[in-house]
This record gives sequence, C-alpha cells and structure tokens, in this order.
Amino acid sequence: MLTPLVECVPNFSEGRRPDVIARIVDSLRAVPGVAVLDQSSDADHNRTVVTFAGPPEAVEAAAFEAIATASKLIDLNVHRGEHPRIGATDVVPFIPLRGLTMDDCVAMAQRLGERVGRELSIPVYLYESAATRPDRENLANVRKGEYEGLKETIQTDPDRAPDFGPAALGPAGATVIGARPFLVAFNVYLNTDKVEIANKIARAIRHSSGGLRFVKALGLLVEGQAQVSMNLTDFRRTPIARVVEMIRSEAARYGVMPTHSELVGLIPEDALVDAAQWYLQLDGFTPDQILERKLAAQASAPTDEDLSLKPDTFVNAVSAGNAAPGGGAVAAAAGAVAAALAEMGARLTVGKKRYEDVQDQAVTLAAQAEALRLQLLDAIRADVAAFEQVMAAYAISKDEPGRADAIRLATYGAADVPLSVARAALDALKLAGQAAAIGNKNAISDALAGVHMGLAAVEIAALNVKINVSGDESPAAAQYRADITAVVEEARRAAADLLAQGTSRAGL
Repeated sequence: MLTPLVECVPNFSEGRRPDVIARIVDSLRAVPGVAVLDQSSDADHNRTVVTFAGPPEAVEAAAFEAIATASKLIDLNVHRGEHPRIGATDVVPFIPLRGLTMDDCVAMAQRLGERVGRELSIPVYLYESAATRPDRENLANVRKGEYEGLKETIQTDPDRAPDFGPAALGPAGATVIGARPFLVAFNVYLNTDKVEIANKIARAIRHSSGGLRFVKALGLLVEGQAQVSMNLTDFRRTPIARVVEMIRSEAARYGVMPTHSELVGLIPEDALVDAAQWYLQLDGFTPDQILERKLAAQASAPTDEDLSLKPDTFVNAVSAGNAAPGGGAVAAAAGAVAAALAEMGARLTVGKKRYEDVQDQAVTLAAQAEALRLQLLDAIRADVAAFEQVMAAYAISKDEPGRADAIRLATYGAADVPLSVARAALDALKLAGQAAAIGNKNAISDALAGVHMGLAAVEIAALNVKINVSGDESPAAAQYRADITAVVEEARRAAADLLAQGTSRAGL
C-alpha cells in the first residue's frame, strides 16, 4: 500500500533576505520524511512561496517548525511589499495528493491552528475548506486590511476574532491555515507601468467581481511593470488559456498587451497540456500521444512512485555483473551518503532553541554538505562515463597510431574522477565531524556514521586512482599517486580525531 501524501504551500512574508529564507526552508528540510519540491522568492512582493510534501504527520510537523522559525525572524512592523499579508507566515494550505481526503486535510489544519495559537501565541484563521464561517472561505476576506488594519480591529471587532490564539497581534502577525484543492499561482506582466490598468483587468477577470469562475486576481507593480497576479483554483473548469485570452482582450481596451507570464511554484502537467491543446488547436489530441507519457506507461518500473528513497536501483546495478557501475561509483555513493549524514545533522540542529548559539554554523554546514552531496551524486555518473571512455580507447584498432595515447588519456581521465571523489569525500567527512561536534545530540551517531562513510569513500576512491595508474612510471602517474596518498593520510588523521571527539561528546 502506497504511503499517503499531502502537499503544503506556505507563503512567508520575506523575499529579500536570503539568509532568513534559508533558515525557514532548512527548518522544513530538517523534519524526516519531508521533501522540499520548490522555492520561489520575489523581492518586490517581498514574499517566498515554498512547496513541500510528504506523509501527513511529517508535513504537519514541518509546517509548525517553519511557522515558529518565521515568527522569530520576520517583523511585520517593518515589512513592506507589494503583496497583501497579515503574517510572517501568511498562509498555510494543505492539499491532498494521495491516500487522503479533503476532510483529512481540514483536520490537519485544525490541529496545526490550535497548536500554533497555543504554543506560539499567534492568532490563526481557518480558510477555504477548513473555514469555520462562510465569510472566511475566501482568503482575500481574511486578509482584508492587511497586518496594519488587523492590528487595530482584532481586539475590538468580534468578526475579526481568530479561530485560535490570542485576539492581539505581535510582530509575527497572524497566520491563515486551511485545506484546498491544487492551485496554480500565475502572473501576467503588461507593457506598462500603470498599475491601475492591471487593477482594471484583474477586476474584469476575477470571479468575485463578475469575471471567470475559479480565478482570483489583483493588480500589482513588479520590477517597474504592471502585473496581473492570479490564483487559479480549478484549472480544469477554467483553463489557463481562457484566462490568458481574456487578459489579452481586456488589455487591448487600454492600448496595452502582455509581455510575458510566470508561474509561482509548481503546476500540474495536465494544465500545460490543456493550454498547448487549445493554442495548437489539437482537437483530436489525447494525452497518450505525449512521448514521455507513452514511455512511462511502457516502462517496467512503477510510475506511481512515492517520495521515499529507493537504494535498490543502484545496488542492483552494481550487482548485475557488468563492469560499471563498480568500485569508483560506489566510492562516490559512499561519499554522497557521508555528505547526506552531515547535512542531516545540520538540518536537525537548525531552528532548535537548544542550539541557538550555533544556528549560523548549522545553516552554513547544511548548505556546504548539500553542495557536496550533489557533487558526489554527479560523480557516480561521471565514473561510469570515464570507464566507458577507457573501454572505447581499448576498442580502437591496434593498427591505429594514436591508440596508445588515447588509452593513456582515457586512463588518466578515469583516475581524475576518483581523485576528485576522494577530495570531496574528505570534505564530507570533516563536515560530518563538525555536525557531531556542534549539532543536535540526538543525531551524533548519524554524524559519526558520516565520518566512517567519508573515510570509506576516500579509501575506495584511492584504490581506483592507484589501479588506473599502476604500471605507469610517467611523472603524471607519479603525481596521481602522490596526490591520492596525501588525501588518504589526511582523511585517516581527521577521521581518528573527529571520531574521538564525537564519541566523547556522546558519552560512548
């Protein structure tokens, strides 16, 4: 049975300070089981939209951690931006993806709202399917007056009383939490800086003022251009193409035209297919005419995958009896795991009050480990490609005068990859040791495992460097041997020191 999945798309009132945005996103990633799928920030809106998904319990916990983190880092009293907002974490919708109903997401919104109000003293309003009153189903109604207006009325107007939390606003403002179907955030820019024209077009197309059903819109000024900013709440019943064409028609009334459009966050493939079908007038089109869909349908692997890691694919490829992937690729994989364990230790530290004095170090550590993890994952493919180059060189006819040079160059290329893997794995080893030294004590064993994995990756990579230059007495081969020996010796010393420090801190 497939794991139930829920998506969450929180909007944070910060789009100008990368360090603050990173802290918030890291607080999401620190929750096991959560996959951050997308992040979009806009300086004019001064807003960041994050899309993440996972099992319901993990997503609910991650949403709380992000709200708590944002409440410490964002002060609405000094916040300015084009987009309406009432809170540091402005809105938190839950969207059922698989194995869940809308009612399940409503229950999640209610639990999270109660916890945020109780533990963080932030006023919470429920909206969309979770709304407790009809007038709060529409987000625009809840956000009316923005932070400044709500600050005045929340204490005196019974209609503005929150569903959870105190009837008073602090610097973090209020948060709107709810459950809804998938929404497409879509903006169209005009060739004018007159925001009043964008407002007139928005008024014409949005449902609340007599326009298209399932369209919410407002006019903004972004980067010197008027923008029609929209939320399309049901692209199947009001297709994107219909919205764009109505904007074109309305814009022509005022002597302007769209210049380009943009997506904020993610969009279902079907929404783009619908638009392509309409504009290309493919009346007889069926989705199975898309090459990638046809290939996916024919593939032996299941296409309805969950978000969990599947190590068997790589391990089975190693076991298949082919020459590649082999030891070099395994070295890169071990190094990537070392980096991942360092990243894990750092992310489990970010946002934790107990480790407040090392927050900046943990954020930096997580970013460095992430970069190493991606580099080492790329090295798996690079190692296989390097081996294929060696095989291609040996396949050259023995009568060819350039065969020996081709083999030598390909062999050096095959040594370059594991040498770079060893260096990156050494860096991952050190980061894992740092995570064990300063990070969340509950993850010390994981961080120390990263030290061991990093050392293993270095040792395995060294074997591959040496085998590729064995029997070669040239100065270039001697340099390879000297370089990898230095890396191994440094890795062994570092691992011994870091493991001793880490086990001491853990009391082992």
